[in-house]
Amino acid sequence: MDAVIFDLDGVLVDSERTWDEVRRAVVAEHGGTWRPEATRAQQGMSTPEWAHYLVETLGARLTPDEIASTVIDEMAARYADRPPVIDGADQVVREISRHWPVAIASSSPPVLIHAFLTACDLTSLVPVAVSSEEVAAGKPAPDVYLRAAMLLNVDASRCAAVEDSTNGLRAALAANMAVYAVPNPHFPPDPAALQEATVLPNLAALPTALRE
Repeated sequence: MDAVIFDLDGVLVDSERTWDEVRRAVVAEHGGTWRPEATRAQQGMSTPEWAHYLVETLGARLTPDEIASTVIDEMAARYADRPPVIDGADQVVREISRHWPVAIASSSPPVLIHAFLTACDLTSLVPVAVSSEEVAAGKPAPDVYLRAAMLLNVDASRCAAVEDSTNGLRAALAANMAVYAVPNPHFPPDPAALQEATVLPNLAALPTALRE
């Protein structure tokens, strides 16, 4: 193994519920209707993809650019003091970075990825951070993981990916990476997506699992 690539939301930051809450509120405020499948459908989507989904599928009466800006501004406001970092996540990244190059491959916009890295003083330890805004397609497409591996100058098949959601797991598997799953307790992934992953009880178990 040559590198470890982390997802952000649900793996390092407990933000999946916040994204869900903010999007629901914006859709309701602007005349749309939330659907039961909407939360899972959007996990892993890039910003342009979920913005179009909120407008075209859920009926919010804004343009995709307007709704993306509204949602991201509210998320940034909630990150202003400190992102909701999962307990011990920054220490796990530090420990892993002592042994392997580390990257982030996330569906979050760059401003929120960098807010996490800055708040946890990890910028110098995580040389590569890729948002799905910067690639052709969001998860479950493998693009964001392949881009991260390329920027690390390592072969994707020699990377470990750490994920929590169905679409994220599928993206990492499609990139031909060794996948370690830390299932999101609030939005559990599809059991079929877990079958090809090493399932961990929590993020703290990752360093030991990688060494084994």
